[in-house]
Amino acid sequence: MRPLLLIDVDGVLNPFSRPTPDFRRYHCTVGDQVYTVQLNARHGTRLLELALVTGAELVWATTWEEHANEWIGPRLGLPALPVIPMGPGSEQGGLYGEMFKTPHVAAYVGRRPFVWFDDQVWLEDEEYLRGTQGLDDFLLIHVDPRKGLTSQHLAQAHEWLTLSGFSQGA
Repeated sequence: MRPLLLIDVDGVLNPFSRPTPDFRRYHCTVGDQVYTVQLNARHGTRLLELALVTGAELVWATTWEEHANEWIGPRLGLPALPVIPMGPGSEQGGLYGEMFKTPHVAAYVGRRPFVWFDDQVWLEDEEYLRGTQGLDDFLLIHVDPRKGLTSQHLAQAHEWLTLSGFSQGA
């Protein structure tokens, strides 16, 4: 089973603070809403590289859902990626304090190992995945939403996939 690399957009690829000069600003229209995102094309290259050397599959884990393939991926040089459906309804946390996305992630990954880059994953999400869903083979990487994804996050994912024996390239 190939491991998964789950990617959030806002706070991870689109940081909330003033980004460095290597980010570019885009205006994206989804329905009747216009969103401004700031993206760094090097993120796409680095994520593809990580997927290639570890044999992992990139997957969107974002409320952008399919819109990530339309608006985010092309600006980062990413191909169309599978999308974890977040389903309709509220964005409230769950019964155990987990983030609203966590049950959707659990349903999607099944028993596959995964690394999840998100600015909203916390201990409650880990406890939910381990205790409620019985999952063991995952790494949650909390990304500071002001800074976004960094080389350290990618190195942490690479190291975990390699040392855990999930890397296809190990």
